[in-house]
Amino acid sequence: MEISPVCTEGISSNGFTQTKSDRGSRRSKIPRDVELDIESLYKSIPQLTKVFRIIDKIGEGTFSSVYLGEAQMRDGKREMFALKHLIPTSHPTRIAAELQCLTLAGGRENVIGVTYCFRKEDHVVIVMPYMEHQPIVEIIGSLSFEEVRLYIYHLLKALRHIHQFGIIHRDIKPNNFLYNRSSRKYALVDFGLAQGTADTQIELLKVDLTGLRKVPRPVFGERNLNSCAPAPSTTKQCAIKTEQVKSMRTEDPATRRLSAASRGPLPVRTQSSSSSQKPPRTVQQGLTCNCRLTDRVCNICMSRKQQVAPRAGTPGFRAPEVLTKCPNQGTAIDVWSAGVILLSLLSGRYPFFKASDDLIALTQIMTIRGSRETIQAAKAFGKAVVCSRELPRQDLRTLCETLRGRRPSPDDDVTPLPDANTAVSPRLKIQDDTPTHRPPERTLKQHKDAETPPKQHIQTGSKETVHKQSSQTDLEVEEKERGWDRVPDETYDLLDRLLDLNPATRITAAQALQHPLFKDL
Repeated sequence: MEISPVCTEGISSNGFTQTKSDRGSRRSKIPRDVELDIESLYKSIPQLTKVFRIIDKIGEGTFSSVYLGEAQMRDGKREMFALKHLIPTSHPTRIAAELQCLTLAGGRENVIGVTYCFRKEDHVVIVMPYMEHQPIVEIIGSLSFEEVRLYIYHLLKALRHIHQFGIIHRDIKPNNFLYNRSSRKYALVDFGLAQGTADTQIELLKVDLTGLRKVPRPVFGERNLNSCAPAPSTTKQCAIKTEQVKSMRTEDPATRRLSAASRGPLPVRTQSSSSSQKPPRTVQQGLTCNCRLTDRVCNICMSRKQQVAPRAGTPGFRAPEVLTKCPNQGTAIDVWSAGVILLSLLSGRYPFFKASDDLIALTQIMTIRGSRETIQAAKAFGKAVVCSRELPRQDLRTLCETLRGRRPSPDDDVTPLPDANTAVSPRLKIQDDTPTHRPPERTLKQHKDAETPPKQHIQTGSKETVHKQSSQTDLEVEEKERGWDRVPDETYDLLDRLLDLNPATRITAAQALQHPLFKDL
């Protein structure tokens, strides 16, 4: 694919030939702040003016902005491209890793590819094919079941493909899996948060994991009071601490006293200095303190170092192992996010989960999957979760059909949804042999739309009642036309396996594609 340079006769400030009417119409459609952003981008990377006419800003995130650009090809045709401008503070290795993911894995199996890349100093623009798409939030109410089935199928194909390269996307959500409804095309985008598995084929993801993150750092300024792993002897922190103990034993006593004086008093050591002559060993014993499996956090645990675990991703789509700061995270976190998308599409609610912090998010998951099941799964990956009361596991079909508006039949085994007016938020605590944040004291956000409406007192000749009955009938007809009255049991079986709380037993993307729900595909 070759792009011809733009001619210089009568070109506009963005490098393309335009008439006065064209310029006037463009300016009338684009907000002034977007025009300023486009001008700033041209100044940052002047090479763009020779190739692209940037039309609009079509997306903006924490780490980048995306623009729509048009280029004239050498055969005379004009094509549209998506120009992703990365923020100047992005680490060069992270940028190169994203490019390598797009280059090696992109361009097939519903994964977006890369066409060009422009760079000047610390400004980088990645040019990708543009695919017109419809945001899920705008069409979720009109999607047919067949569309949902195909959407999830193609998403799983993309996940299987990138997982074969050892790529963990980490940010699977509808905004990152584009859908063109008319052409039935799909594209997985945005590898800015991608990480590599232990056997990844993306070399720069290995560099990112082993080089850029050697120094632990807090995420978004959050205080994390967990330790690193359930077995202290295997963690990096404890290995460092052991080396410190060995060095203290071999160095000169006077030097040791001087070093200790320069460091200042340690909070944990001062609590047990009178009863122990080996402070480092006392710290190790404090891993299981008297607040373990209780709803409080003691001062010993408050003084612990921050736990370092990947947390990147979008709230509402993070897997339980991410929310509980499990250090060992794999491709299963992408599969969980795909399950949340399916849950959202089946219930007609987007976003399905919306929480202010990780503990509230975990509590919301408990209301769907059950507190006992969550606690049991957490034990499997070395976490102790404490919940003040038991939350029953919801039946997924009943939940989705109720939220979508279909009332279950009398023969169904219905588990009533929590009442938003009377439900009391359970107190929650996560431990990795140590406590974490204080338990939340706020009421969970409930799906009020899920409540079964009270029976109406129908009066003869009431126009309002007749109108409500007519609207309900029209809704049921539309649901039947879109196939929502014929959702097979295999759908909810797949949903249950995608939302397996234990990442070790959670279905993989490759296994999910072999599920009976997709037997005809």
